[in-house]
Amino acid sequence: MDFIKQAYNGKNEFWRYLIGALIVFTASSVGQIPFIIAVFVKAIKDGTNVYSLDETNMMSYLEPNLNIFLLLLSFVFALFGLWITVKYLHQQALKIIITARKKIDWKRFGFAFLFWGIISVGMIYADYATNPENYEWNFELNRFLILCVIAIVLVPIQTSVEELVFRGYLMQAFGFLAKNRWFPLVMTSVIFGGMHVFNPEVGKLGYSIMIYYIGTGFFLGILTLMDEGMELSLGFHAANNLFTALLVTANWTAFQTHSVLKDVSDPSLEFIDLVLPVFIIYPILLLIFAKVYKWTNWKEKLFGTFNLPKSTINEIGNSKAE
Repeated sequence: MDFIKQAYNGKNEFWRYLIGALIVFTASSVGQIPFIIAVFVKAIKDGTNVYSLDETNMMSYLEPNLNIFLLLLSFVFALFGLWITVKYLHQQALKIIITARKKIDWKRFGFAFLFWGIISVGMIYADYATNPENYEWNFELNRFLILCVIAIVLVPIQTSVEELVFRGYLMQAFGFLAKNRWFPLVMTSVIFGGMHVFNPEVGKLGYSIMIYYIGTGFFLGILTLMDEGMELSLGFHAANNLFTALLVTANWTAFQTHSVLKDVSDPSLEFIDLVLPVFIIYPILLLIFAKVYKWTNWKEKLFGTFNLPKSTINEIGNSKAE
């Protein structure tokens, strides 16, 4: 059974996915309450009208370590909501939305994490070495160590929740609905990109950056479909966000941290900034992963259709008869 077809193992009516998505969203919203309370308390203490803060200012209003901790806390709540949804609403194990393998392949996760982590660190260092005027040294040992603890614990939870929801839960939901693989790939990638439209980066760089976010969604979705599981996308996403949070920050990004470096350049988005990752780096990475894990049958795995397993059809028929 392939990754998407695993949705047939439990309660899989599409309305359940709609309710499940609402449960996860509600849990995430509840998890944002501590952040909102902290912002209001500080605003009252400072004599600031909290309603005068725009989204960018609000997301950087608190002390950076407290800020990132409270922002990431909502993903812990979302993870709990997703676990409740999968276990009780769909009567499945969480592994079903992670991989089609008998057990989670942590070696795949580790390979993707280390591989992209090394590349990410290298690219940040290369940019710093060639454009040192764009950066300020931001390193403070005590605050950085606290950031490390927060980031190492919570950033993988944040990225895992995003992968579990988009490349796992919703990928299977739309696959079950459409009975093919291209529709869930397109839908999850577009929705994933659209969820970033409220990021401060979009306000500074413009809506063209959505090409990057949606393109990243397609890349992670292709990883999942070709590899019959999310281990590679989980590792890639965790490395991407974790090393960025630890190494570089800026006044206009979603995560403002006590990182090693601070980008002080004027925010701008050149054409090459969109073309390089989406149309050059990501295809190269896919080819590397394909070589390492011996992927074949690309057309079927990305564009193929499928029918309900006979056992599921019989179950549906028996259910209707009852």
